[in-house]
Formats: sequence, C-alpha cells, structure tokens
Amino acid sequence: MHAELYTDGIEEITVSGTIVRVDLVSLSPTERDANNAPKRVFSQRLIFSVESFANSVDVMQKALQGLVDAGVVRKNPSVQSHNGGSGIHDALEPNTRSLNVSSNFR
Repeated sequence: MHAELYTDGIEEITVSGTIVRVDLVSLSPTERDANNAPKRVFSQRLIFSVESFANSVDVMQKALQGLVDAGVVRKNPSVQSHNGGSGIHDALEPNTRSLNVSSNFR
C-alpha cells in the first residue's frame, strides 16, 4: 500500500531560482481563530523543479476543467476576472449538490 496525503489547501507558493516550494496546510483539530473556525496550519511542503511545477499545474488545470464539465464546481459569474479572461480559474463556487468540496475551489 502507498502512503496517501490529504491537504485542506495551499498556503503559499515560493519560487527561488529553479525551485518551486508549495506549502500545504490542514485545518487544526485544536487551534481556533477569532471566529472559532479551525486555523490553517502548515502540514507539509512539496518541492518541484520549475519544469515539474509547470507540468503539474497543467495536469491540475485539466482536472479542474473536468470538475467544471461534470458540474462538481462552477464559475461564479458575479466575480470579475483579474486578467479580463473567462478561464475557469477566474472564480469558482462549489456546486450546492456536493458538500465535500475543497476550499481551493471556492
């Protein structure tokens, strides 16, 4: 059996030369913020070469497009794009049919 990793999201992406570091976070089971919501705490770091990171982003964009096409997530028409385009990464909101959607897609 292979080890699996779960993450609640990405906190930060840092590029240093030809290395890209992606910091993953999890919701703390014990720490709370001022609104009593679980705090996002660092859990693990992924380290890529620039080329590997670019390839990974391409794979994730294709996966995200598949989720949009399947109706799992949808574009939020009320939010303006940062770049004037209409790509799927402009703004997404979860489909109300599924409550098990990563906060990265909201």
